[in-house]
Amino acid sequence: MSGHSDRKLPRHVGIIMDGNGRWAQARGLPRIEGHRVGSESVRDVVRAARQLGLEAITLYAFSSQNWARPVDEVSGLMDLLRDFLQSERSEILDNEIRLKAIGDAEKLPPSVKAPLDELCAASAHHRKMTLTLALSYGGRESIAKAVSTLAADVAAGNVRAADIDADRFGSYLPTADLPPLDLVIRTSGEQRVSNFLLWEIAYAELMFVDIAWPDFRRQQLYRCLENYATRERRFGLTSAQVIDEDV
Repeated sequence: MSGHSDRKLPRHVGIIMDGNGRWAQARGLPRIEGHRVGSESVRDVVRAARQLGLEAITLYAFSSQNWARPVDEVSGLMDLLRDFLQSERSEILDNEIRLKAIGDAEKLPPSVKAPLDELCAASAHHRKMTLTLALSYGGRESIAKAVSTLAADVAAGNVRAADIDADRFGSYLPTADLPPLDLVIRTSGEQRVSNFLLWEIAYAELMFVDIAWPDFRRQQLYRCLENYATRERRFGLTSAQVIDEDV
């Protein structure tokens, strides 16, 4: 990443960490082994993101729909998540990383929710980087909850319906305190967003890579960021207007 302009670095990167189970099955291993190796990718990529100076990274760790997977796989994933929270606690605190969770955390088992809540609270004042874990999360569900909360505020007279715009609505989402989402990376070659940050993704750059998540480490992240740096982000403007703004 030498010579990589800070101006071209995304502020906020989201990653759909896909392909763990298929990676394991292709090697004759239990699916949970793919998730275990994938947790090493999480450690390496988060460290690299911090060292590069990214402001925020959001990892799609467990979707609302993942609860329908086999019970033993879900149990194994929860064990890995608990182990990650315990093993990375010191690094998160020592490096002033703020840990944040989005999604329906009430569905998480106590063995996960307790250390998650504790670490989120202990790191809440940190400002070096925000690591957000999307757990029991779905983009549609997030939007529906925001609509419900906003509707309640309108009914209570706290908000006028006439004052609702995109910015006001966005303030009701759990990502409201994060920088705008600049880049979404999905591993494993699948080309869909799978209910991830559906509102926030509006102007994000999308990148689909053929590498399964257990094989995705900092070098692959660097390549994605280098690709991002070559893209022209117009936000509805023309290329000429973008060039004029940059001058």
